[in-house]
Amino acid sequence: MSKMTPSPSTAPAAAPSAADIETCAAILELLYPVRRAADPDTPNTAEAFPEQISQLLDFVSVGEPVMFTLPGFPCKSPNPAKVLGDLPDEGERLALRFLDELCAAVEAVYAPGARLVICSDGHIFGDVIGVADDRVDAYSDELRQLMAKEGLSRLSLFNLQDIYPGLSYDEKRRRVTVAYAPTIAQLREEVMTDESTVRLYRGITRFLVDDTAHWTGSKSALQRECRTRAYEVIARSRAWGDLIAAYHPRSFRLSIHPQPAGAAKFGIRLLDAPDVWMTPWHSVLVEEPGKAPRLVRHKDAVELGELVNVDGRPSHYRITS
Repeated sequence: MSKMTPSPSTAPAAAPSAADIETCAAILELLYPVRRAADPDTPNTAEAFPEQISQLLDFVSVGEPVMFTLPGFPCKSPNPAKVLGDLPDEGERLALRFLDELCAAVEAVYAPGARLVICSDGHIFGDVIGVADDRVDAYSDELRQLMAKEGLSRLSLFNLQDIYPGLSYDEKRRRVTVAYAPTIAQLREEVMTDESTVRLYRGITRFLVDDTAHWTGSKSALQRECRTRAYEVIARSRAWGDLIAAYHPRSFRLSIHPQPAGAAKFGIRLLDAPDVWMTPWHSVLVEEPGKAPRLVRHKDAVELGELVNVDGRPSHYRITS
């Protein structure tokens, strides 16, 4: 997708009004309590987030609803020690409700409100993490049904089904990678020279090791294999992010991963969890009277409480004593 180049005669944009900047700052105030920060010591002030103020001004200055984009909700982990099954459960339900309520909260400080597009990346990674495309489709279909059932009208879903119509998922993945992904050689060079990239590479490698089920080889062989796959995950993640930016060029870019102040994306947490890699699709929700629901691994949830079924399907665990 090519970018339009303004003609030399294009008039410069008017400076934003003080009232518009104040509105953008008020919207940011709603996000600070759920910020997932790579630099937790940085104060949460509008001055620390010029990129986000700019993204918000794109909507506020013309009186349009803010459009959030959030990559995530890909598919359930293939490791049964972490999740209850292949389909969304109580963890996803509460996470979706949280996102819809966040959009609703924007309406209290900015009348046009907000909408959020969940940019589900399951098909981008499925072949790398060992999840078949039909399982990704079933997960996505259930997400849409859940949004409709819960009346989450401020949310919508965007995934690989929505682009390159008529092509197979393998061909869609290939086209996205060719169009947007860095080469593996480029990533290897970054890992050698950039500290943030090497931290990401190591984190994804650990995550892939933890997410692998039914491995029959040695642990060292698994680690080598996951180190190779980690490069592919990073490449496709960047490709998906650039594709989202191309298809949704006007948006406030959210992320489920920690982000530093000044980055193009703003990191948020969906639910309480013990580490930054844990999400509803990599864990099980546990509820306990008097406490906020939290995410844990399935094998740990079994030790904490009793399984709760909803509509005849495992949903979450409940601690009763």
